[in-house]
Amino acid sequence: MKSQIIRAAATTVLGLGLTTGFAAAQSSIDTTGPQSNNSVNSSSTNRVRVNNDNDLSVRNSNNQRAESGDARVSDNTTGGDATSGDASNDNSATTSATVDNSGAGWSSMFGDSNSADLGGSISNTGPQSNNSINSSSSNSVNIRNDNNVRVTNSNDQHASTGDARVSDNTTGGSATSGSASNTNSSDTTVSVTN
Repeated sequence: MKSQIIRAAATTVLGLGLTTGFAAAQSSIDTTGPQSNNSVNSSSTNRVRVNNDNDLSVRNSNNQRAESGDARVSDNTTGGDATSGDASNDNSATTSATVDNSGAGWSSMFGDSNSADLGGSISNTGPQSNNSINSSSSNSVNIRNDNNVRVTNSNDQHASTGDARVSDNTTGGSATSGSASNTNSSDTTVSVTN
């Protein structure tokens, strides 16, 4: 009996946390003179590029041969029994392959940053002042998942029993040939999460 167990697991977990940090760096303008030009400009740009390339290859190969010998009773006055034994093959293969590229959602990659973190404040400006607050935020996520999973199970079994012969005896016994059997079990589980 031959038992072969192969387990292959590949896990790629992506977790990125990017925060702009503008909440602590907001600008403010306070107490300016008449006819002043006051402007607060802020911008945030976040870009994420993720390339997951997972290649899994698992191969289970089993080649078995079982044979029992010959049993003969011959050329006797009183012959006994002839019994040939059993021949059997047993194979078991278990393969488990897991690929996980889910990681974190794109929104969590940028942390808690949003438009509220940008901007600033202008207060106590003089008469006829020009005041402006300009904020812009740009978030870009590009995720590419390339998963190649290949599982091959190959099983080649041969079982044969020998000859049981009783011949050329004055009184012959019985002849019994054994059994021949092959058993194969394969359990394959593949899980891909993107």
